[in-house]
Amino acid sequence: MASLGELERAVMDVLWASPEPCTARDVQDALADRDLATTTVLTVLGRLDRKGLVARTKDGRAHRYRAAASREHHIAALMRDALDGAPDRGAVLARFLGDMPAHDQAALRDLLR
Repeated sequence: MASLGELERAVMDVLWASPEPCTARDVQDALADRDLATTTVLTVLGRLDRKGLVARTKDGRAHRYRAAASREHHIAALMRDALDGAPDRGAVLARFLGDMPAHDQAALRDLLR
């Protein structure tokens, strides 16, 4: 699973938050505080498409983009990739759990029941 750069993450945040697929212009408008050119947004959407993180459909002359999977799915895949790269998964999990706040530990215990 590909990690995201800062601008890619901002674009994905827009797509994850939107109930409907977005045009590049929709994404650009949502990130208006960044003053991005349309070409920049299209470049980022193209990279995200090649990474398999967005799906696009033709809509007239434009495309509409949506996240290929939920934010939760993406984060879970990143966590699996991190574990897969560890020579000692147990040590990584122990460190992860040891650093986890008590409320997250309680949530995890509830999920494991």
